[in-house]
Order: sequence, then structure tokens, then C-alpha cells
Amino acid sequence: MPPKPSAKSGSPGQIPASIDDTLALLTGADYVADRGLATVLYLALKMGRPLFLEGEAGVGKTEIAKVLSRTLGRKLIRLQCYEGLDVSSAVYEWNYAAQMMAIRLAEAAGETDRERLEHDVFSERYLVRRPLLQALEPHAEGPPVLLIDELDRTDEAFEAFLLEVLSDFQITIPELGAVTAAQPPIVVITSNRTREVHDALKRRCLYHWVGYPDAAREMKIVQARAPGAPKRLTAEIVAFVQYLRKQDLFKQPGVAETLDWASALHELDVVALDPQTVQDTLGVLLKYQDDIEKIGGAKTERMLADMRAQMKI
Repeated sequence: MPPKPSAKSGSPGQIPASIDDTLALLTGADYVADRGLATVLYLALKMGRPLFLEGEAGVGKTEIAKVLSRTLGRKLIRLQCYEGLDVSSAVYEWNYAAQMMAIRLAEAAGETDRERLEHDVFSERYLVRRPLLQALEPHAEGPPVLLIDELDRTDEAFEAFLLEVLSDFQITIPELGAVTAAQPPIVVITSNRTREVHDALKRRCLYHWVGYPDAAREMKIVQARAPGAPKRLTAEIVAFVQYLRKQDLFKQPGVAETLDWASALHELDVVALDPQTVQDTLGVLLKYQDDIEKIGGAKTERMLADMRAQMKI
């Protein structure tokens, strides 16, 4: 059964009791979310269903799992996905070196019962638990937060393996049998949509698209996460990034880049944007040289002028 929400919300370990409580939980951790995200997150927690978050890189998908871990006082178990990820890296593997040593010691001691020896070496003592198996085990503070990050980087074979985990919160180890979670973990799955994830997996989850924030919400995010930046500079940073996202770029800057830029400009003691400072620090916002060349030079001056005209500065 999924963990039941408590009657009251706000204390570590307690599941929010309403959408408003979920929104307050996120806000209290300086995560500025809209009501749509708070609603689907509340439902995922209440129903014990995995939450599948899709969106561009840097919009705050991974951060949601971290916020849940901190605010609920749960352990965060992270599975970072990559091409070629397999069961031995994600679920479990056997400690072959220790098994071989145990076999040799048993043989040296005159052990001849091979069936008993095989039973001994394929016991939990020699099992190396990877993130998915760790997430199914009991934890003193309550079910952990399992973050399966950037699932779209794996292949379809690994997706198929996840179906058992997400349907029954169970993993079958041939030598030991089925390992089932007494209480399901809180599962957050992220995807940058570099490829489509199969419908069979999505059906087992609640879904939410995390998009770029509008100017008002991004302003609140920067004020919460980079409070040292002057008020005018914060407004100009947000306005420039919002303007930048309307350009024809290979990779638009995410919220993570906005926060990095605010911190960088604060370190440089900048109080207002100027063309030279923007050009010198574009590498904080943009990660492709072609994009930097598109925005640099005279275009930076025009963008700043247009931005200030819109802001009426």
C-alpha cells in the first residue's frame, strides 16, 4: 500500500495533506512551482504512483526529488541514467571476488557438498545492492525518494525491466526470489525528451511537463535562490533571459543557467547589465559556440535596448 498522507502537513516526514500544503512545501524549500505541478505532485504522493517529469534540461525537474527528500526527511536514492545502463549497475550484482574466495576457503576446509556451497555463496551476504534494489528496502525514516534521472538516455530494454519495478515495486533475483517493498518508495522519473519513452512505462506514472517559467515566476525563483543580487539587476537578468528564449538558438538557457548567471554577475559586483558584461559572461548562459556567436556583438546591444524599452527603463 502507498504511504498514507497525514492529517497535518509541514513537519518532516509527513506527506502533504492537500494541494495547498504541497505548494507550501515546495515554496518553503525555495522551489517556486505553479499549481499544476503542485497538483500532480500531491496526487502522486497520495496515490503512491511514480511521477514522470518531462521537459527541457535545466528547468528544475531533478530538483523536485531533492526538495521532497529534504522536506520530508527521506533518503534520496538517485539512479543517473546513461546509454548502456544495465541491471548490474542499476539493480544488483554479485560480489564475485568474495564468492570466489569463499569457494576456495570452503574447498580448502574439505567442503564437498556443492549444493550447500552454491546456496551459501548466492546468499544476501554477497549481494551488492544498487539504487533500484536499495529503494525497495525498509528505511528507518520512511520510504525513500527514488530519482530515476534522465531515463531517455537509456535504451528500451532497460525501460522494459522497469515495468516490474514500477507496477509492483518488486524485483526478481533468480537466486533469491522476489524482493518486494513493504512500503513503495516515492518515485520521480525525469526525461529531457531526447527520445520518446514507451507508453507502457508512462501509463504506470502520473505525468507533468515542466516548461520554462514566465517572467513573474522566474523573478520569484531568482529572488529565492540568488537573493544577493540587486533588485534592478535581477529584473534585467530575468528580462534578458526571457528575451533570449525567443531567439533561434540551438539550446535555450534553462532556469539553472539563469541562477548561475545571477550568481556570476553578483560575484562580479555588477549592478546593471551592459553589452560588454553580457558578452563576457554569455558562456554562463549559453553552452554552444554557434549560439554565443548569434547573440554576441551588435546584437547584444540591440537586445538590451529592446529589453529596456519593454521594461520602460
